Amino acid sequence: MNRSNRVLKLCVTALMAALAYISFTFLKINIPTPGGYTAFHLGNTFDVLAALLLGGTLGGIAGAVGMGIGDVLDPLYITVAPKTIILKLCIGLITGAVAHKTFRILHKEGKELKKDVFIASACGMLFNCIAEPLFGYFYTSVILGAPEKAAKALASWNAITTCTNAVLSVIIASLLYLAIYPRLRNNGVLKKIGPNY
Repeated sequence: MNRSNRVLKLCVTALMAALAYISFTFLKINIPTPGGYTAFHLGNTFDVLAALLLGGTLGGIAGAVGMGIGDVLDPLYITVAPKTIILKLCIGLITGAVAHKTFRILHKEGKELKKDVFIASACGMLFNCIAEPLFGYFYTSVILGAPEKAAKALASWNAITTCTNAVLSVIIASLLYLAIYPRLRNNGVLKKIGPNY
C-alpha cells in the first residue's frame, strides 16, 4: 500500500471516529437507572459505517476511539469507558469481517449488495444487543462493585436502549453506505480505503 493510500485511510478513520464521537455525545438521550446511566444514541451508526468502508480493524478502532473519548469526557459515563472501547471495537471487527471476508461487498452490486450490507450491519449490532447487557452487568457488578439489584436494573435498561440503537444504526449506516457506494467505487476511493481481500 502506498503512502497516499495510508494517509487517506488514516483521514477516513479519523473522520469516522469524529462522527462517532459527535453522534454519541450530541445525539443522545440519557436515561438514569439505579446502576448508572444508559442512553439512546446514534454513535454505533458510524462504527458500523466505518467497518463497511474501511474493514473491521480500522472501523472498530474508529468506533472505539470516538465513543471511548465520548465516555471519557462525560462525567456520567467515564467509569464505563473501558467497556465501551472493547464493545465498539468488537462491533467493527464483526461487521467488517462479515461485510468483507464473508460477503466481499466491494465486488457486489444491486440487490445482492443491499442484502449483504444490511446483513453485515445487523451481525455487528446483534453482537452488541447480546454483549452490551451481559458484559455491562458483569462490568457494573464485578469491576465497578455495584449492588446486584442496581447492576440488573442497568442491564435491563441497557437491553432496551441497545436494541433500539441497533435498529437505528443498521438502517442509517446501511443507507448511508449504499448512498455513497456508487460514487466512491467509481472514483476509486473504495479500493484505496477498503480492506485488501
